[in-house]
Amino acid sequence: MESIAACNWPVNRSSVDPLGGGDDAHIDQMAAGRQWLAAIPQPAAILSLRDEDDIFVLEANAAFTDSFRSRRISQIMEQVAAEWRDRVNSFIQSDRVCDSFELRRDGPLGPEYFMCTIGRLPVDGPAQFLFTAIDRTSDRTIEKNLRRELLSDGLTALPNRTGFGEEIDDRLSNTVWPDNAQFGIIAIDLSRFSRVNESLGPMAGDELLITVAKRLKSSLRQGDVLARIGGNDFAIFARLNNGLSDALHIVQRIREALSSPIRLSDLQIRVDCAIGCALSIDLQDDPDDVVRKAQAAVKIAKRSGKVEIYRNGVLKEAQRRFSIESRLREALAHGGLTLAYQPLIHLQTGEITGFEALARWNDPELGHVPPVEFIAVAEESGLITSLGRWAAYEAAQALSRWDVRFGQPLPVGVNVNLSPIQMARDDVASMFEEALRYSGIAGSRLTAELTESAIIADPDKARKLLFALKDLQMPIAMDDFGTGFSNLASLHSLPIDILKIDRSFVSSMAEDRDKAVIVRTILSLAESLNLKVTAEGIETQELALALQQMGCWQGQGYYFAKPMTEADAFDYWRARWNFETI
Repeated sequence: MESIAACNWPVNRSSVDPLGGGDDAHIDQMAAGRQWLAAIPQPAAILSLRDEDDIFVLEANAAFTDSFRSRRISQIMEQVAAEWRDRVNSFIQSDRVCDSFELRRDGPLGPEYFMCTIGRLPVDGPAQFLFTAIDRTSDRTIEKNLRRELLSDGLTALPNRTGFGEEIDDRLSNTVWPDNAQFGIIAIDLSRFSRVNESLGPMAGDELLITVAKRLKSSLRQGDVLARIGGNDFAIFARLNNGLSDALHIVQRIREALSSPIRLSDLQIRVDCAIGCALSIDLQDDPDDVVRKAQAAVKIAKRSGKVEIYRNGVLKEAQRRFSIESRLREALAHGGLTLAYQPLIHLQTGEITGFEALARWNDPELGHVPPVEFIAVAEESGLITSLGRWAAYEAAQALSRWDVRFGQPLPVGVNVNLSPIQMARDDVASMFEEALRYSGIAGSRLTAELTESAIIADPDKARKLLFALKDLQMPIAMDDFGTGFSNLASLHSLPIDILKIDRSFVSSMAEDRDKAVIVRTILSLAESLNLKVTAEGIETQELALALQQMGCWQGQGYYFAKPMTEADAFDYWRARWNFETI
């Protein structure tokens, strides 16, 4: 027999109209009430009101009997909250045709949930009601599991940031608090966690987080809440009956819990962490606001190396840093920054030997933002790479434009500062090579300034970079010399051309004999190593003459000129082209 798909079965139109029921076709004639209830798969019953508040079951199907095992609704309702009993009674006493609600009861395997509907039956005589209940226990279990996944960290099983907020709200709402009690948030940031991931792999990093979570949990008191609110960030909600002293006691317990090394593979890892605390003023404080304050405090702790307690204004500072980061990103993308140029003066002849390029930013929304502020934000956010590249390219282009205006290469160069973070993250040699190639200027006219800390952070990488810059014929200056911890051996072995004496020594050397001795010592050291010296912070003629007599090669400071625009810098050089004396 040839098979045929169901969708291709022939359909014949019926010529007979549907049969209608007669006037005497009623439910009691077609089937008894219990037979209708038996056809309903979920628990169902017909209820009636015997007395004023005595609800009686007239008929019920097997599913209803199995689920509720009672002939009286009042007995069923004893197992549930009073609000549901009131809901049923309220419906019966009302004029509503139907209603629905959820009923929860304790079953042998845990809570059971039923979506109940109740409606009036159109019958003569005493009022009757059709009650049905659909078992929603499995649905609620799935919802509960999904909610748990949304509110918890899959790795440590701790609450995540969202779950942490809900746990705090629950503690504040459903716990009896003494009159003088307050709560605190302790934020914990694991230091050097990224190095574990990079060195040992993500599996080791996950194992470290799990172990740290267990140790932190062991340090909690009853009622405290631990959460993982970020990649390597944890937070603790704690009730503080004694204010800051309770918070510091918890911090001490945390440090003790993390004091012993953690074994990963064949290695023992000592976990360092930065800890910041924020305390509520009263129980009406917004918990999210207190969490943000604790995170602001922990950022300061990462720099200070100490436990930091949130102070008024810290959050505003954090918000300003965020605004600066956002606006700086836009400024770098749309050319919102400029370079200012401060002259470098040959102290023996008064000749302008070059300029130091200094980034300046005047934002339409933030106004003038000091370099010390936006450079720190750039280093923290990673924007320092883009900022450093822009400065190098712009400085090289400025030299090229000056050459065009003058008609030939100017006998001056430009110094460009390098951040230690930029040196660690960027291909600085390639950056300078591109800047020189695009501008068409010689490498000898672009000086790279770096600090002692940049060399100390990674000596081998710094050494490779410096020799790569020397291959481009670029001079190299060590900035802020005297404030770091460089040793003479490393100084002698590196291809450094210029030492820049920090302004903290120069500006006060006339009044402070010790500072003058330090300056003389640096000059003597530089002469022995065949290095040139630039003195920063020359504010008076007296300082300029003193440094000239000491044999210092070059100086810069407000005595000569403040940083100026590119056009003003060119005009300044033209005005002093005949080499004025000091």
